[in-house]
Amino acid sequence: MDLDDLLMKTSRTFALAIPLLPEPTRREVGVAYLLFRIADTFEDATTWPRQTRLGALNDFAAAMHLPGAERVARVRALVPQWLRSPPVTHEGYLELLREAGGVVAALDQMPLAMQRVLVHHTVRTAEGMAKVVARADERGSLKLDSMKDLTDYCYVVAGIVGELLTDVFVHDAPSLASHRARLEQHMVEFGEGLQLVNILKDQGSDATDGRVYLPANVSTAEVFARARADLEAANRYVQSLQQGSAPRGFLAFCGLALVLAFAALDRLEAEGAGAKVSRDDVARLFGRLQELLDVGAPLDLRALA
Repeated sequence: MDLDDLLMKTSRTFALAIPLLPEPTRREVGVAYLLFRIADTFEDATTWPRQTRLGALNDFAAAMHLPGAERVARVRALVPQWLRSPPVTHEGYLELLREAGGVVAALDQMPLAMQRVLVHHTVRTAEGMAKVVARADERGSLKLDSMKDLTDYCYVVAGIVGELLTDVFVHDAPSLASHRARLEQHMVEFGEGLQLVNILKDQGSDATDGRVYLPANVSTAEVFARARADLEAANRYVQSLQQGSAPRGFLAFCGLALVLAFAALDRLEAEGAGAKVSRDDVARLFGRLQELLDVGAPLDLRALA
């Protein structure tokens, strides 16, 4: 099993950003992303009814609670059940489910402290997704009703990611411990901002699949404003990493994800849902980010975008 290959087949921005991290953080965040993607595949299972989605999420969370070898064996035993009636048509996600036991085995090779971090947050997001799915109708169609519903959803699927990253970063770079409180002020907004950009971008395809995340009684302008405020907070998160002497790879990883989110939000406001940042623009923004990191300049990702 090749973790990098699975990342390329199951992600967009993170497939570009994760390789920028130094080891062992690169492997830790890569495995964490794949574990979260397994849960996300069950939440988004377009071919499964609600109860099947709930069962898969609850089984996955229960398996992750098990110790070491038992966890790996239980996930391997669940794979045929998950694939008997495939939850999605996306071949990359199906390959990830086939390799789920190997992903959990890679987790089992990490130091115990890091295993606990990844398991804790994976279980939290799987259980949170199960609560979201429980609100859907029998076919799994979901419609959020308020801004609170939207931000609660974003916390489950992305805010927890910001919390996980902070735990991993502080563990792997002890210099950040004195800046932890400042990181914690903005870590949830970091994840929420990235997720809101994705929701604004994918609202058409999500609706086709029965998922309406943008509440009818909340204006699009209000969602854009919330996303922009979140990304500004995420900018402060990255600046706190830099002030805490975080490794360059941490700054490159977070900086790339954030500058692409700023650029995507600008494009969406100008052109509407479905607008994307071109490959040329991705390359240009990445090059400018690397130039700033080369000279150790203070980072302002909003200005860079």
